[in-house]
Amino acid sequence: MTEKRVDDASPVLVVGVSGTVGRHVGLQLAAAGVRVRTLARRDLLDPASLEAAAQGVGAVLLGWPHPTAEAAADAVGVLAREVGRVVFLSSAAVRDVPEQPDGELEALLVRSGVRHTVLRTYGFAAALQWAEEIRAGGTVRGYGGAAELNPVDERDVAAVAVRALVEDGHDGARYVLTGPESPTQAEQVRIIGEAAGRPVRWEEVPREAARQRMLAAGRPPATADGALAFVHARIAEPQPPTTTVPDVTGRPARGFRAWAADHAALFR
Repeated sequence: MTEKRVDDASPVLVVGVSGTVGRHVGLQLAAAGVRVRTLARRDLLDPASLEAAAQGVGAVLLGWPHPTAEAAADAVGVLAREVGRVVFLSSAAVRDVPEQPDGELEALLVRSGVRHTVLRTYGFAAALQWAEEIRAGGTVRGYGGAAELNPVDERDVAAVAVRALVEDGHDGARYVLTGPESPTQAEQVRIIGEAAGRPVRWEEVPREAARQRMLAAGRPPATADGALAFVHARIAEPQPPTTTVPDVTGRPARGFRAWAADHAALFR
């Protein structure tokens, strides 16, 4: 068991993190008696706003919600000057595509010298992208139905993040967070259908067609290519589940079936 950080009176800043994860982090920190300060995503690109928000905080949970790493060096520089600890919500895709924005952020944190912990996740709520297609017709069209992506519940991501924010002993760690099993994308779609009580199926599309769809939705080419390369890699070399969630939190990770059951209403 790690020791709690010394200055328990300092608030924690949550910045650039998705609403789902950020909400659970806020709730869990409040339950632990830790004050929470938040900063809007758009203000992450404004060094003055970020510096003002970082004043007096003990630690920061950082996400990078932007499609490129432009302005990331300025943001990391502010945090390195103002904050003692950064927990960065990254992506497991950096293993296969290190040049993507999350990979660049990880490198910037190392170079800055700030104490930090990296949480690499396998699309904790990626299945929410399918909600509109499932509600509309019950068919999810995508590339890599056979890819095993090890989804992790956002509540478990938050629980690990909170430990890294309020305890010592996590500096320098690169935690890979997964659920307890490795369902393929096609299996995830089927599980969601069972939870929602409706027939749902996966329809495989060519990689280039999936790329064009991403570009039409506004993703930069490099981001789309990186995402598809990551999915392709998980077809040929599935990543086995990790034990990080239970190792850090002391309780089992939630499985995808539990996640689907809890979110079933979103797919009906």
